[in-house]
Amino acid sequence: MAKRINGIQQLGVGVMDVQEGFRWYRETFGMDIKMFEEAATAELMLPHTENKTRERHAILALNMQGGGGFEIWQHTGKKPSPQTFEIQLGDLGICIGKLKSSNLGETYQKYKEQNIKLLTDITKSPTGARHFYIKDEYNNIWEIIEDKFLLQKDKKVNGGVFGVVIGTKNIDESLKVYQDILNYSEVLSDSEGIFEDWMGVPGSKNTSRRVILAHPKDRNGTFSPLLGPSQIELVEVKDREAKGVFDGRIWGDPGFIHLCFDINGMDELREEVKEKGFPFTVDSARAMDSFDMGEAAGNFSYIQAPEGTLIEFVETHKIPLIKKIGWFLNLKKRGEKPLPKLMFSAFKFMRVKS
Repeated sequence: MAKRINGIQQLGVGVMDVQEGFRWYRETFGMDIKMFEEAATAELMLPHTENKTRERHAILALNMQGGGGFEIWQHTGKKPSPQTFEIQLGDLGICIGKLKSSNLGETYQKYKEQNIKLLTDITKSPTGARHFYIKDEYNNIWEIIEDKFLLQKDKKVNGGVFGVVIGTKNIDESLKVYQDILNYSEVLSDSEGIFEDWMGVPGSKNTSRRVILAHPKDRNGTFSPLLGPSQIELVEVKDREAKGVFDGRIWGDPGFIHLCFDINGMDELREEVKEKGFPFTVDSARAMDSFDMGEAAGNFSYIQAPEGTLIEFVETHKIPLIKKIGWFLNLKKRGEKPLPKLMFSAFKFMRVKS
């Protein structure tokens, strides 16, 4: 079986306090479906945690409008190390998260009423899409982009993760991961200059090359009706020295820590990335048959892109549907067909209300 990428499962967001982070993202971004919560030791992440096992607490939260979720992540065995400098466009790694909105004007107005820090007005990106930028309570920058994909219509003013903006040293080198492995092969825009729609975002006054990528076909797989389409935007700054977003810190510290994809075919993917020069740095399947995440289970692995971004892959084996009655979905038995949209309605039983 060839490997298949089903969509962005989640964006890892490191925080100082996982419960406070979950509350803020739940109330502000509507990430109120708690798929799992677990306090454990990150035993397999040694290549990215200074070769030390690290105690951590994580919550995977989803938004029922669709899109990827958040893995809200806190170091508990050490004090989390916050950012020591302002991250700018083009700094190496994930510098901006993308969220989708089916009604951008309403989203903008709601954020304004909530006193969210708005960095720009509503403008158009080089692809013609309407968008704007904000900074959250934890100094993370988000692009809110208009996209009509919806799993379920509700009262939330935005959906889930639509992608990320990644700073690179050399875009052409980074494309070996984002185009050749992750299959974002459609180039929506490739331009260089100083971009008006960025004005107000840190680093917007620098000259950059900017490439916006999409996947040309709809993703497939069990969770594809929830995850929906996504984009990757690569930025290479031309007239300043870019910093690594985690310079002086480790994976799991506050900020955007990884981008995670739901996949099938972990064994095939292992061989593919090795042949293409990006072997797994972490591989749970080599350590155990299925990694238990408390209320969910599966296998996971990581690769590191040329600019340093950590890309996670998860092959899910089990998820909760209605925890109170012990209803779990065994994906090993069910197979890989997309779940009916109606079945995602069971996720509402995992909603945490403010």
